[in-house]
Amino acid sequence: MSVFEIIAIIMTMTALCGYLNYRYLKLSSTVGLMGLSVAGTLIATFLSKTGVLDPNTIDSFVGRIDFPGVLLHGMLSFLLFAGALHIDLADLKSVKKPVAILATVGVMIATVVTGTFVWTAAGAFGLNISYLHALLFGALIAPTDPIAVLAILKDAGISKQLYTKIGGESLFNDGIGVVAFMTILGLLTNAHGSTPTDTILLFLDEVIGGAALGLFFGWITYRMLKSIDEYKVEVLLTLALVTGGYVLAEHAHVSAPIFMVTAGLFIGNHGRLFGMSQRTRERLDLFWELIDEILNAVLFVLIGLEIIAISVTGTYVALGLVAIAATLIGRFVSIAAPTVLFRLSKRGEKGNIFLLTWGGLRGGLPVAMALSLPEGPEKNILVSLTYMVVLFSILVQGLTFKPSLKKLLKLP
Repeated sequence: MSVFEIIAIIMTMTALCGYLNYRYLKLSSTVGLMGLSVAGTLIATFLSKTGVLDPNTIDSFVGRIDFPGVLLHGMLSFLLFAGALHIDLADLKSVKKPVAILATVGVMIATVVTGTFVWTAAGAFGLNISYLHALLFGALIAPTDPIAVLAILKDAGISKQLYTKIGGESLFNDGIGVVAFMTILGLLTNAHGSTPTDTILLFLDEVIGGAALGLFFGWITYRMLKSIDEYKVEVLLTLALVTGGYVLAEHAHVSAPIFMVTAGLFIGNHGRLFGMSQRTRERLDLFWELIDEILNAVLFVLIGLEIIAISVTGTYVALGLVAIAATLIGRFVSIAAPTVLFRLSKRGEKGNIFLLTWGGLRGGLPVAMALSLPEGPEKNILVSLTYMVVLFSILVQGLTFKPSLKKLLKLP
């Protein structure tokens, strides 16, 4: 099966799932697309086990999809840039303290709390995984996916400040989470120095280097945008920034996700105000909105297909339930502790802790990072746990978040 045939099948599935969801289910696109994809995969798996379909054909098709490569070294750059492009920097500055703390200290707290719970439970269930592997799970599951929740928030009537806080934190904690994951993975594989100082320096190098490089190339692109007024060329320049910049950041060994977020914020604010005509702004926004919607639809269909990668045993399911609870507890502590210590919320905003906890949905990034792990018994465990958490996050939290939001904030 050629690459084009695989793309054709995935795009056809995505279009059909999108149609069925819009026409009949009327759920948010993230929940509907993933739910239909999971249902379709389960039906196909059942038919293959009963002999109606050839199981080798299904396994071969899904096996040909390099999900970690497609997301981590392709789609992620477009999704992060598109998300950052539409965040107003003035609004972000008004919540810069909570966003900065939640996306850094919060991710670290969630990593440790979640990893510790999972490590303790794994030992109780007789599964032999090291504490570093448990922390690795904590790091990959800590980043939240802004796509699903922001789609719900747009029509919910919440304050612009809360909207920006959730969106900004999600964009930055994606990048921080990837860096934390790669740092712990480096310690496990002994690819980097294992001293605390080396680990901290590596982390800072990835984060600060990614932000600096993103600002630098964002500024270069802005200067080029400012010198012309031709929207087709200007769209191409932003595409070059996203694709070429991501590759450059990876080769420079800095955080490519942080590069994309900082470059997107720069182009979406300074570049939009001073480097584009009104005509270019409208067409650029429309282009990146379409890219964002299409890639997200494809992403959640792919997540549904990857259910075949799960190893299902009674022990794994039991540990998966613990992992779901641990992830929610880790998320709650990572928000509540900084909120209390650094006074991130004003009086009367304490309900935001619940909203940020329950609205911290997980998406394709944790699945991709888990699937990218080196082969071994620990990988099977972590992939299964990750997938169960993501399924619960999208299908349960995603479905119940909007009703919870309306009830808590007393929205109509």
